[in-house]
Amino acid sequence: MKTIQKAICSYHATIILLSIYACGLAIATFIEKYTSTEMAKVMIYYSPLFFFLQFLLVINFIAIAFRQQLLRKHQWGFMIVHLSFIIILLGALISHLFAKEGILHLREGDRSNHIRIETSEGTTYHTLPFSVELVKFTLSRYPGSSSPSSYESEVLVHLEGKTYKSLIFMNNVLDLKGYRFFQASYDPDEKGTILSVNKDVAGRNVTYTGYGFLTMGFVLCLIGKHSRFGRLKRMLKNLKQTPVLTTIIMLLWVTILPAGAASHKISPILDALQKNAVDPAHAARFGSLPIQAYNGRIMPINTFSSEILRKIHKADKVGKLNSDQFLLSLLTFPEMWMRAPLIALPNKELAHYFDLTEEIFAYTEAFDGNGNYKLQSRLEEAYTKMPAQRNQFDKDLIKLDEQINILYQLLHHQRLNIFPLKGDSNHTWYAPGDDLSSFPSADSSFISSVFLTYLSDIQTGIKEGNLQKTDETLNMIATYQIKSKTFNIDARKIRMELIYNKINIFRSCKIVYLSLGGLLLISAFISLFKKRKWMQWLSGILVAGISGGFLFHIVGMGMRWFIGGYAPWSNSYETMVYVSWASVLAGFLFARRSIITFALSTLFGGVILFVSGLNWMDPQINLLVPVLKSPWLMFHVAIIVAAYGFFGISCLMGITNLTMQSIRGKNRLTLMERIKELTIINEMSLWIGLALMTIGTFLGAIWANESWGRYWGWDPKETWALITIVIYAICLHLRLVKKWDNARLFNLASTIAFLSVLMTYFGVNYFLSGMHSYG
Repeated sequence: MKTIQKAICSYHATIILLSIYACGLAIATFIEKYTSTEMAKVMIYYSPLFFFLQFLLVINFIAIAFRQQLLRKHQWGFMIVHLSFIIILLGALISHLFAKEGILHLREGDRSNHIRIETSEGTTYHTLPFSVELVKFTLSRYPGSSSPSSYESEVLVHLEGKTYKSLIFMNNVLDLKGYRFFQASYDPDEKGTILSVNKDVAGRNVTYTGYGFLTMGFVLCLIGKHSRFGRLKRMLKNLKQTPVLTTIIMLLWVTILPAGAASHKISPILDALQKNAVDPAHAARFGSLPIQAYNGRIMPINTFSSEILRKIHKADKVGKLNSDQFLLSLLTFPEMWMRAPLIALPNKELAHYFDLTEEIFAYTEAFDGNGNYKLQSRLEEAYTKMPAQRNQFDKDLIKLDEQINILYQLLHHQRLNIFPLKGDSNHTWYAPGDDLSSFPSADSSFISSVFLTYLSDIQTGIKEGNLQKTDETLNMIATYQIKSKTFNIDARKIRMELIYNKINIFRSCKIVYLSLGGLLLISAFISLFKKRKWMQWLSGILVAGISGGFLFHIVGMGMRWFIGGYAPWSNSYETMVYVSWASVLAGFLFARRSIITFALSTLFGGVILFVSGLNWMDPQINLLVPVLKSPWLMFHVAIIVAAYGFFGISCLMGITNLTMQSIRGKNRLTLMERIKELTIINEMSLWIGLALMTIGTFLGAIWANESWGRYWGWDPKETWALITIVIYAICLHLRLVKKWDNARLFNLASTIAFLSVLMTYFGVNYFLSGMHSYG
């Protein structure tokens, strides 16, 4: 019995239980992928063993708190954080046992007081103490697009002989007698609404109380005198402040500089097209015209052409042609472009299977001698499979088909939606190759003729070297846009977007971070062996340069915010840019204590921007889906993604420390001093990252509860965020076990733990599925 009690009260048990917990959660996400969500809940999430595991974690903490006399040691932050998790688990248990969650489906004019509840045992119905009547359902779309901008239900609530009017829409909840109604979906004919209904007053209040204690506890952990973080700050302050070492392995980061695109032999057709390219100045005027994208967003043609070129060619230029020159050339000389090497291949397997030129092939190669589409039969096979059953060949084939289809549409003057339909309630813009029957005959004739005239004028202007007539025709198109538009276009946003595209801020920041951060590391390395005053001046100049790049980074994010109209961290590309910014910001926080930390964080920011600029990342500015139109988006994503920056710095410092520990020589004592310093900063960075990650995750839970009516649904993204929290908690608990309290193990753990961040950020999006797929 004493052995069992001792085991329960030990930190060994804490780490073992947390490890089992993380592994169980990870296994559950793959069970969900290959079977179903219900199976994952039955086997893991809601299984008796999993409940028992969480119970053991609660008992373990309570036992340790009494055994270690944490109250007498004034470990308030530590106590409150762990107490908050107990409260959150209690709230989750109450919700699991007593909450009611169902669906209310109403057609316009219908009235009901029953909600449908789906359980593992079948379907049941619950009677509400009032009835709800749907007066009208309204779906609003982005101008000229089928993408929903918002949808709302106008309802009447009949309660105790009285009638109340209410609107329910995404992020706006009807709360009545403990029941909360959320706008979930709608009928295809847009005459009916689907509302999710949730009643969980006790569970929600207990859980939210836990979230409040959690935030308070982490704040005390970071500012309390008796906290671990406070002791780390004092330990760092007492260390001798000397220049810090880096090693040869750090210099490898400097080599991650932008690599030029692989050179290809210019084909005769492409060479001829380049010689007959339109003047860049006129191409820029063409690129400044507004166009309506497929999702309804109004943007300059320059943005459209850049996105098209990245999609088809996986590059920003074709030979010497910029995106606007390419688009005009494609429209003007379509037959030549059909035979020019243009379409980038995802892999060589596709080239071999369909007899295409490797890497880049011409449009005509996608068809056999009889004009049959080579991809057709295999494409049909790929689409008959469920998404989870498609292999990499199928996925690449579907992407390739999309590239070919985009090029086909452009060759037939489609997708270029530059002509608004005057008086259209949907604010739709059309391309000259579209069906123009909705237009008045005069407008239809004008659109068809003016565009063909424009292309003819380009050909003539190129031959004669005079584009004056071409400019006049382009002005006619611009004038038609102004006269026919059905809503106001913010010219400031169009101009700002053109500037944003031209200066390419984040590419410049990437070069600054990688080059100056690398030089700063080299300077730190040399200064360990030869201290020179000029090196201090050099470090100051490099830090100033990085500061300038950081301010430029902020300007770029601000420009995206203004152009898009929302906080710029709603998709993968934007969050990568934000993580880079947060990483460099974290470096500034530690810069006075350790120049090596600042240099590493700068390099890490540069590497992230390098990855964000790769071809498979999509930098386009999108319109928000309705659920993302919430103030919780800004706080949830901003905080949780900032945590990734601190975790990334810890990963790099872990690698640095492990490398330095392997070095032998006369400077061994100095090395050990530097290792100790960096290990302290590493742990401090982990503490900040864990606090941000945990608070950000549970802010997301509040967002989910306000948007969908449930604060935790075991979505893979949610689950992997929790796994990341648990893994980093294990890292910070290792020191509590005497034989595991050493710098080598801690630095190794902080390096390996970053794999959970990569899985949360990339792996879930690309290997698993769930409600966060829009991110």
